[in-house]
Amino acid sequence: MNRAKLFYRPIGLTLGSVSGLIAGLVFKQLWKTVGGRADAPDALDEERSWPEILLASALQGAVFAGTKAAVDRAGATGVRRLTGTWPA
Repeated sequence: MNRAKLFYRPIGLTLGSVSGLIAGLVFKQLWKTVGGRADAPDALDEERSWPEILLASALQGAVFAGTKAAVDRAGATGVRRLTGTWPA
């Protein structure tokens, strides 16, 4: 295992947690704008329609994936700056 990968492991775990928190906050704000309600629907929410539930799920997935990719990429770039090697 190369030095950069070993160095990145604890950083990656921390960044994963941080990205989840950030994504949750971003999604809540996005849903307030798109859905017109403060709370996003849950799949088992009987009062919400299929389209609303599917839209919320798709947006949430996109936000979480995009945020995770951005945070992971920033972390890997930072490790390369510190160690000179990409943590692959």
